[in-house]
Amino acid sequence: MTAHPARYQFAYRRSRDQDRTTVARHPVVVIGAGLVGLCAAIDLAQRGIAVLLLDESDRIGAGSRGISYAKRTLEIFDRLGIARRCLDKGITWKVGKLFQDSELLYAFDLLPEDGHAMPAFVNLQQYYLEHFLVERACQLDQLEIRWLNKVTAIAAQPDGVALSVETPDGVYPLEACWVIAADGVRSTSRGLLGLDFPGEAFEDCFLISDVRMRGAFPTERWFWFDPPFFKGHSVLLHKQPDDVWRIDVHLGPDADVEAERSPGRIIPRLERMLGHTDFTLEWVSVYRFQCRRLRQFVHDRVIFAGDAAHQVSPFGGRGGNSGIQDAENLAWKLALVIKGEAPADLLQSYHLERAAAADENIAQSTRSTDFIAPRSQAEMRYRNTALALARQTDFAKRMVNSGRLSTAYAYATALSTPDGDSWNCPTRPGAPLLDARMTSLGGGSAWLLEAVGGEETVLYVDDGRAPPDLPGRKRLVIGQDLHDTEGFFARRYDATPGATYLVRPDQHLAARWRQFDAAAIEQASRRLRGF
Repeated sequence: MTAHPARYQFAYRRSRDQDRTTVARHPVVVIGAGLVGLCAAIDLAQRGIAVLLLDESDRIGAGSRGISYAKRTLEIFDRLGIARRCLDKGITWKVGKLFQDSELLYAFDLLPEDGHAMPAFVNLQQYYLEHFLVERACQLDQLEIRWLNKVTAIAAQPDGVALSVETPDGVYPLEACWVIAADGVRSTSRGLLGLDFPGEAFEDCFLISDVRMRGAFPTERWFWFDPPFFKGHSVLLHKQPDDVWRIDVHLGPDADVEAERSPGRIIPRLERMLGHTDFTLEWVSVYRFQCRRLRQFVHDRVIFAGDAAHQVSPFGGRGGNSGIQDAENLAWKLALVIKGEAPADLLQSYHLERAAAADENIAQSTRSTDFIAPRSQAEMRYRNTALALARQTDFAKRMVNSGRLSTAYAYATALSTPDGDSWNCPTRPGAPLLDARMTSLGGGSAWLLEAVGGEETVLYVDDGRAPPDLPGRKRLVIGQDLHDTEGFFARRYDATPGATYLVRPDQHLAARWRQFDAAAIEQASRRLRGF
């Protein structure tokens, strides 16, 4: 097995807090410098909040781990300043194909329409992504990362949290106004608070093999049910950068995990699948599907995000993508609370919105597991019937489940203002904005989401009258600041002259009106801030 292609290690440095005579207090401490912790810390720092990020390790994790990042996640990365690096390094794809035995059942296109800045998906090894995030974090004055700083105690205070942090130089105390626990599925923070992590563990094992080869497969997602090279099982194939291919193999509930991990067992199987021997193993891991979540994500001033808050099976890329969207949902709310622009109760909406998203992901993951690895004869008959019908009918294709791919969640909470069914477009209150290619005031190409950024924004469609005055609030006039020359905005938002849209700082639609109404906008703005 070849050496890991990218090991990013970081030096421990003694911090100024270890030499203080009084306990240092920080506005926000983030525990865990993985994907979610880094995204949350960067987002807060970009919003002007000082953040201390602690990680018990001194390196980015080994192995490719998560690899597939969805369009909405890439749009978040764009706002955080790393999307271009992800696109340049990653493998862009949007087509998936499903096979039974050696027969192609059908293909699907995840982004058939034009006019979006980001692709449907990018495949990129997690160690590259975390490296990009660390480098971005190091560019921000408001953000400090401390490696080999392990949190060993957490205690609530009336106005904050007391922490004990273990380092190579010993233990030192810290205080934080707020703590974000993003320390993964084996969360130390969760254990220190004595929190249960209820859910379900499935019996079936799955083997991940990262294989380096120059393959003739296209850059598509290929999934086999009962493939000829491994009868009675399921296999998933994805391409990654550096000529590395991810191959997931369903092993079944009775597999000998240690034997299956051995090159002597893996390599002959891969030779049958690939039809040649010109490859090397990069990384191997075995996992079982597990679906779990905390009952509450917000525990006074300790807030859980990512795998520390919820765990889903890896098929469909729902774990990492959902965790990154946790960070986005939390960062703008916590920033407003810290700045005194919103009540602390706003943070309860983080739990309401992201717990609902986690429940949706868990439901989808459970259904995927049941279809990929049926646990009864009835489930097996259902699967075989759906696969047979999918060859000939569109409705049966919707029944086939090889891992429903990650999609952004549309929030149904009091932060959004429902408006009935009079709008004929896919974007409704609570949903993330759909991007649209526009033309800027100067005539150049522009993108809607890039123009909106991370601020609360009012979008107003020019109706020939003077644009409404909105002191202290960001405003974009469609037809003046941005021009909808190709009609993408009109189609995706059912835009008519005078139509007005209020956008949350996480680029989800909060409310919309057919005509500008200053009082209604103010009321909806207060609602989205938790008043």
